[in-house]
Amino acid sequence: MRILFILLALFFPAVSAVHAETAISGKVENIDLNIKEHEMAITFIGLSTGEATLIQGPNNENILVNVGGQDTEAELEKWLKLYDVKSIQTLIITTDENSLSFKKVNKLIDKYNIEKLITTPKISAQAAFGLDDQKQAAVSTWKEGTTESLFPDLTAEVQFVGNEKNEGMDFILKFFNHRLFLMSSCSERAEQALLTKNLEDVHVLKIPDYAKASFFSNNFIHYLNPEISVLFTPEEYHPDRDILQGLHETWSEVYFTKKHGSVTLKFTDSKYEVFTIPTEEE
Repeated sequence: MRILFILLALFFPAVSAVHAETAISGKVENIDLNIKEHEMAITFIGLSTGEATLIQGPNNENILVNVGGQDTEAELEKWLKLYDVKSIQTLIITTDENSLSFKKVNKLIDKYNIEKLITTPKISAQAAFGLDDQKQAAVSTWKEGTTESLFPDLTAEVQFVGNEKNEGMDFILKFFNHRLFLMSSCSERAEQALLTKNLEDVHVLKIPDYAKASFFSNNFIHYLNPEISVLFTPEEYHPDRDILQGLHETWSEVYFTKKHGSVTLKFTDSKYEVFTIPTEEE
């Protein structure tokens, strides 16, 4: 893994420009994470719009969280191919803020033989009419307080589910002593609810659509105190520089998928390491 990280650092510049549709750097043909027992990886995929996150386990487990923005189907498929994803056991959809397309969801279910769709109560109701064949992908509804094992050693715990504007499903991934907080909500109501949860000192924080996330208070950022923060929105478009300042004050290492490309973290039971795959103009 460390050899791969060094090679990537030699091949690629630290910053890569991204405009319109993104393309994977031509220097990268495939990624073999070599995930062994008691290991996992998570990749925040560098799409041109929207969010998609890939979680991988040691026995070819693949979990996809969200499906990207409009017109990103081809991009997403290229990234999944790069990470040798041939099938996906579970698709988790946390929000419908980006005009969720069930046409895209149906295509993914067919192409990757997705067995299970996990989502919010609101989207579950929509899925009853939007999915072509609900027998192919069983629909499971997560609510606040839901705890579920996703694969050996990895557990998800739902912290907040909202159905008001700029709200979705926020959950913690627990892998041994590692805690990853995947946020989709960005409302004052969500922040107040999350401040009552046991969320201090998360290792990885996925921040929701930053263009709408000006509700974040410094108190909330310091409460989470993340080691790594990942944002899908371009750095130059952020309306609230105080959020970045708050992250820097906590010494969080900040990654932007529009700047650094896809961001992969590989975890063992006691440590993790980070590497990035830049995108290039297409």
